[in-house]
Amino acid sequence: MTAVKQIEASARAQVGKGAARAVRRQGQTPAVIYGGGAAPEAIALDANKTRLLIFGGHFLTTIFEISVAGKKQRVIPRDYQLDPVKDFPIHVDFLRVAKGQTVTVQVPIHVVGQESSPGIKEGGLVQIVEHTLEITVEPENIPEAFEVSVAGLNIGDQLEAKVIKLPAGAKLTVGSDATIVTIAQPTIEEEPEADETAEAAPEAKA
Repeated sequence: MTAVKQIEASARAQVGKGAARAVRRQGQTPAVIYGGGAAPEAIALDANKTRLLIFGGHFLTTIFEISVAGKKQRVIPRDYQLDPVKDFPIHVDFLRVAKGQTVTVQVPIHVVGQESSPGIKEGGLVQIVEHTLEITVEPENIPEAFEVSVAGLNIGDQLEAKVIKLPAGAKLTVGSDATIVTIAQPTIEEEPEADETAEAAPEAKA
C-alpha cells in the first residue's frame, strides 16, 4: 500500500489566470483542495518538489498530508497539468479524503513470470490489453500496482481481471471477465515474393 507523504504549502489569497501566472513566476505551482464538504482552498506548492513527486511515479494513487500554515489535511491528487513545452507542473487538483471514504483510482498493472511461460519460450508475445485497472477503494488501501503473473501460460491463453487480488473492501469498476493480458502468436515476417514481371537478364553477347 502507498505510504502517506507530507507536503508543505502556502495559502493563495487570489485566484484566476493572472494570479496563477504570478505564482509560477515565484517558482511555485498553483493548486486547489476541494471536496469533503468544505469550500475549495487555493494553495501554492514548491514547483521543483511537485515535479519530482509527479515524475517519481504513483502520484495519482498516493495519499498526501498537506500542511498549510500548520493546518494539515489528508488529500489525494485527482488531476494535474504540465506545461506542453517545458514539462513542468502548472496546476494540481487535490481531493480531501476521510477515513472510511472510498475513491476511484487507476492502478498500474505489472506483468511478471515471463521466464516461466511456455508460450513466451515458443516465441509468443505478451500483449497487455489494460495497462491500468480502475478500482474503488479506501485511500489507506490503495496499492502501488497489481502484479499479474503469466507463468504457465501458453500461446492463446489470457488472464482476466478476476485474477487480481484486490485490497480489503476494494471493488473493480470493470467486469471481472475483462481481459488484461494475453499471450499472442509470434509475429512472422513474410519474405517478399519474387517479381515475376521483372525483366530477364540480358543474354551475353557471343
